[in-house]
Amino acid sequence: MKIIEIQNISKTFGKGEGQVKALQNVSIGIKREEFIAIMGPSGSGKTTLLNMIGLLDKPDTGKYLLDNREITSDTSPNILAQLRRDKIGFVFQTFNLLPRTSALDNVAMPAIYSGIKNRVDLAKKLLKQVGLEKRLKHHPSQMSGGEKQRVAIARALINNPQILIADEPTGNLDSKSEVEIMKIFTKLNKEKGITVVMVTHEDNIAKHAQRIVRMRDGRVL
Repeated sequence: MKIIEIQNISKTFGKGEGQVKALQNVSIGIKREEFIAIMGPSGSGKTTLLNMIGLLDKPDTGKYLLDNREITSDTSPNILAQLRRDKIGFVFQTFNLLPRTSALDNVAMPAIYSGIKNRVDLAKKLLKQVGLEKRLKHHPSQMSGGEKQRVAIARALINNPQILIADEPTGNLDSKSEVEIMKIFTKLNKEKGITVVMVTHEDNIAKHAQRIVRMRDGRVL
């Protein structure tokens, strides 16, 4: 059963001579509990597609179904925010952690907006799952790149998402940390049943996925 279904989506940025067709009639289905990697050269449209899937942007044309709910240009920002909060966790290349905040508070913070009362205990549990139970009070500046990314993964899981979206999650990491992060993604997918959609330009990272989607010039090949 598909949790994500995209039908003939197009997206254009700019006007006139500066116009860029980021996506051109893209169609893709992603099954529940699937782990896919999206690959392509710079400018291929992979990040734009990821932004569509993550409800961070809207298509100009086409149809998007998220867990059987159609997302249209008329879907309100409040509804989109609620869907992102309840269904999707995000992991970015640059971690996006609050620099003057502990790992524990970085992870717990998104749960404030969800009204989760035991968010601190849950954050501790998630940090333990990613091997950082001894780093709860450390700030990002006191952590390695791999540790910061593990904090970011724990934060992405705080609202118990069905989908985990990762944009070049190993792009700023050394090879050892890359392996550790991919083990976490694979475990989350296989043991927790979380659908993982990952953008990467590295073949050795993409091979961890069950399926690779390749893009070029705004199209799925």
